[in-house]
Amino acid sequence: MRKVRVGVIGVGGIGSVHLENIALNEQAEIVAVCDISEDQAIFVGKKYHVPSYTDVDKMLEENTIDALFICVPPFAHGNIEEKAAAKGIHLMVEKPVGLDLETVKKKYEVIKGSGIICATGYCLRYLDTIAKAKEFLQDKEIAMVNGYYLTKFVPIPWYRERSKSGGQLVEQATHTLDLIRYLTGDMDKIYANMNLLVTKDIPNIDIPDVTSVNFTLKNGAVGHLSCSFIQPDHRMGIEILGKDFRVAVDGSNVTITDNYSTVIYRPTMNYYVAQDHAFIKAIVTNQPNLILSSYENGVQTLTATLAANKSQETGAPIDLSDYYASL
Repeated sequence: MRKVRVGVIGVGGIGSVHLENIALNEQAEIVAVCDISEDQAIFVGKKYHVPSYTDVDKMLEENTIDALFICVPPFAHGNIEEKAAAKGIHLMVEKPVGLDLETVKKKYEVIKGSGIICATGYCLRYLDTIAKAKEFLQDKEIAMVNGYYLTKFVPIPWYRERSKSGGQLVEQATHTLDLIRYLTGDMDKIYANMNLLVTKDIPNIDIPDVTSVNFTLKNGAVGHLSCSFIQPDHRMGIEILGKDFRVAVDGSNVTITDNYSTVIYRPTMNYYVAQDHAFIKAIVTNQPNLILSSYENGVQTLTATLAANKSQETGAPIDLSDYYASL
């Protein structure tokens, strides 16, 4: 069986992780890499013995590519997805899928119309521990959710500019918000408070360093998500409460407590590897259902985070039902 020929755009950071996973996958082969940094592109190209590019169009023109990993910053997508979809190239698009809702909705229509398989990088969904949590919650009535993403500042220049990253909620804590959606269902209304308080000394920063988001789920449950980058360490988690039960996600671990027992599940796998292998297998077997986060899901999670930003601007709750109805 012919291997899936893979190209990667953006080969630093998360792109390098995807490259390592693809290199280990017997059903895939790396055929080309592209990066805005010529030195980085050349270095990675030599590492994997493939041609390197700084021009996306040239890479797509000169190589036969079956699957493309798009690992660029949120502001830098341009029309890469549309060009790849027009060529029938399957896509793995890193989160967030963009910064402008109307733009990503148009991309979604192009992707949907092309018939390609498209995944988005919400890797936590692939954890075996999260599978345990989702199975337990399947028939449970959820009453309250509390999530948090508390970490250090990321010293990448574009991260600190809202026009380029969307802010921490859109770019980082999107993982926690997406996991809340995956385990508890869609949000109904969202209201946010954000501020830049104690990191004003960072040059060119205009994103909030503390964020508090209140939301309701469609079933009436209430929830909260906090995020900040003013901490000396990293903590991410979610607590999901119902009558006589609690599901707690602490990083990659999951603890399930009810009237009878407390059980702790620890991961036995690498969720990045599981995500990338599921994407390749979906292409090989033509089973899109192996993808746990489609492009549509990426748009839906982006919708919620952008709505939180909008709530901060207007000082009013945002009704998400109209947003999701248009997808």
